[in-house]
Amino acid sequence: FPTLFPLGIDGFEMKDRPVSLSFQQQAAYYLNLHNRSFRYHNTFIFVCLNIMQCRQAHLYTYFTIRKSYFSKIAQELALVSPEILNMLATCLENESSFSDLSTEEKGAMNLLKHVNTIAAHIPGSHASKILVRNEIHNYFGYFGLPQLFFTFNPNPAHSPIFQVMYGDSSVDLTSCFPKLVSARERAICLAHDPVAATDFYRFSFKCCFQYLLGWDFKKSKSTEEGGVLGHLRAFYGSSE
Repeated sequence: FPTLFPLGIDGFEMKDRPVSLSFQQQAAYYLNLHNRSFRYHNTFIFVCLNIMQCRQAHLYTYFTIRKSYFSKIAQELALVSPEILNMLATCLENESSFSDLSTEEKGAMNLLKHVNTIAAHIPGSHASKILVRNEIHNYFGYFGLPQLFFTFNPNPAHSPIFQVMYGDSSVDLTSCFPKLVSARERAICLAHDPVAATDFYRFSFKCCFQYLLGWDFKKSKSTEEGGVLGHLRAFYGSSE
């Protein structure tokens, strides 16, 4: 990124850095700088996200297999070459039929049917959804069935708070009905700065639970005064 690092220094994971800094922490720091060049860049956010997702897939993905098949499947999988797996992946990506596969590819396909992929720590994966579901079931067992279900979905495109976070200094939050720019311009601002949209969502979420439902995030428990529904014992939320 020559426009973001014009001097060619201060990149990611530099070994001569006095204090080590993880890739994710440094990326988050760049996106929260007062100079918004990083968050306004066309590809910086996507490249960082792809790198983090690839690392999560490599570090937190593993296979499980039934104990009775382990010895046989492990030996046969060790004989499958990476080239065969790459060719099989290409065929699956192109939605080729099973009859079009070669003998080696069919053998690898049959082996993979006995292997389960576990990726519970990768956001958005099927295993991560199962993990969330199991955690919710554990909450049921400890706290009982929940008394309230609701979907929290604040719309930043129509919020004057988001416009202020975006950098629109003309918005007066002390006014009962602040004047905003047109809907088209608000949509452009939202697409231009997704980091501000994320900050707006987190801010709205914390305000809702802290001031409306009476939850103390520092102490991880309900406040002494409680909220509009009384005192909360626990809550669980997941993002789509």
